[in-house]
Amino acid sequence: ISRLEGQVLRYKTAAENAEKVEDELKAEKRKLQRELRTALDKIEEMEMTNSHLAKRLEKMKANRTALLAQ
Repeated sequence: ISRLEGQVLRYKTAAENAEKVEDELKAEKRKLQRELRTALDKIEEMEMTNSHLAKRLEKMKANRTALLAQ
């Protein structure tokens, strides 16, 4: 009986440790997903800014070409 009680105690300890590790991993996953969403939002914002600036540059080039042609 004492041997079985020892086994039960070890299994309970192992299960508690596994649950603790699982909770830590879930928290880390949530943190990483939040960071990923933030990074993706920043990338999207930068791509929009880049597109806007590229259009402005094209307009400036077109204006310069038009002025030089006159």
